[in-house]
Amino acid sequence: MSIVGRKKELAILKQMLSSKVSEFLAIYGRRRVGKTFLIRSFFEEQNVLFFNTTGAKDGLLAEQIRHFTKEIGRVFYKGVQLKEPKDWDATFEILTEAFKAVPKAKKIVLFFDEFPWMASKNSKLLQTLEYYWNQHWSRDKRIKLVICGSSASWIIEKIVNNKGGLYNRLTRNIYLEPFNLKDTRRFLTSLGVKLNDEQVLQIYMVTGGIPYYLSKVERGLSAAQNIEKLAFQRKSFLAEEFDNLFSSLYENHGDYADIVRFIASRRYGIGQEEILKHMGKSQYGKMGLKKLKDLQDSNFIISFKSHFHTKRGIYYQVIDEYTLFYLDWIEPIKSTLLTKGAMSGYWQKQQSSASWHSWAGYAFEAVCYKHLSQISQTLNMSPTAVPNTWRYVPRNGEKKEGAQIDLLFDRDDDAITICEIKYTDQPYVIDKQEATLLKRKIAVFKERTRTKKQIFLAIISANGLKKTIYSEDMVDGLVTLDDLFRRE
Repeated sequence: MSIVGRKKELAILKQMLSSKVSEFLAIYGRRRVGKTFLIRSFFEEQNVLFFNTTGAKDGLLAEQIRHFTKEIGRVFYKGVQLKEPKDWDATFEILTEAFKAVPKAKKIVLFFDEFPWMASKNSKLLQTLEYYWNQHWSRDKRIKLVICGSSASWIIEKIVNNKGGLYNRLTRNIYLEPFNLKDTRRFLTSLGVKLNDEQVLQIYMVTGGIPYYLSKVERGLSAAQNIEKLAFQRKSFLAEEFDNLFSSLYENHGDYADIVRFIASRRYGIGQEEILKHMGKSQYGKMGLKKLKDLQDSNFIISFKSHFHTKRGIYYQVIDEYTLFYLDWIEPIKSTLLTKGAMSGYWQKQQSSASWHSWAGYAFEAVCYKHLSQISQTLNMSPTAVPNTWRYVPRNGEKKEGAQIDLLFDRDDDAITICEIKYTDQPYVIDKQEATLLKRKIAVFKERTRTKKQIFLAIISANGLKKTIYSEDMVDGLVTLDDLFRRE
């Protein structure tokens, strides 16, 4: 399988490889997003000595060192079995000695995959890495070190933002994001799966553009058939993935899953203070904030300050499509799925239900938040236009109307573009009733923010917009599914 997309990341790897000095790269991102595949696929095709070792989840120190030492013997000594050292210092000394046998013109790539798993408690692996990088490896211009881990928060805290011996030692870093819609379609096409944009979108709203999930999509099946097979058959992959995902990333993973469930229960986000109270006294404060940061680092949630209401603090919203899908559709019937599976045609039948339309609207919003660049380009926004959301919730007892703005762009030309996001099977229709609702929302926004800026209205609609007298009068811009797919 060849690499699809990843242009920026490949450019970084090429620059790193061609440089004439030692390099230290950290690559991180959500689990299953393709970090290992990218590094292996790129460097295994290059004329380098490629040393690749992977940490074992919950592995003891002796087990981690045994795997590491076997790889040294395989790569540097033609498979010779080496005596296993007792600690990381002796292990890294053996690795450093092995460099001497490599020709001076040959570049050496060290790829330490799932490094957080390797750094077991009391192993002193991080301190040892600090010493050997500073004392030996950084002085060898052949060395290209790559540290990788699915626990994005660990990599960010311990490597990227290291305050100790690795402070300011990284030469490059890559945050690997899920595929966008365009690359999702390219990836599926590379697997022989040929689906139209609407079908690809439906798969994206379930998988979130995670390559490993997409690799399980089968050719010859519709989006609905694939989703049913992946999620609603007995012991189906997506039914079991949620627990595996969180347990592989976090200690006390049940706490993290509970936080995500709580945030997901509020469609338009929930305030930080309320989340911390939900966690309880034992996690209130720094510990609770760290867990929220961990979830954000792994792209499960997003934090934002409601535009014009920054004093009200930070809000959080779940933006991981698979998580939203799992909590809405799989978890409520999980015991049935694991033992019997859903009845044939279950997912297709759900698509006519009010619950499905509600979920689809929410999921499409999450997709749009991951395609802000494409939306901004289509609406001809200046690079300085600030994207945000806004909402007004009246206090108890207030006789005021609330309002929610899905997305807005605060522009530097004394204007604000308000975006209404709609997912409908047919072109979105603005009739008299819809027009009244949109006008009321804009009026509440103007009243509560007291903005004097010019307000423009844009519609983001998966299936376009039907022309009516109201749409002709009110709508200043339109973004369709075609725009999300076609633009970079």
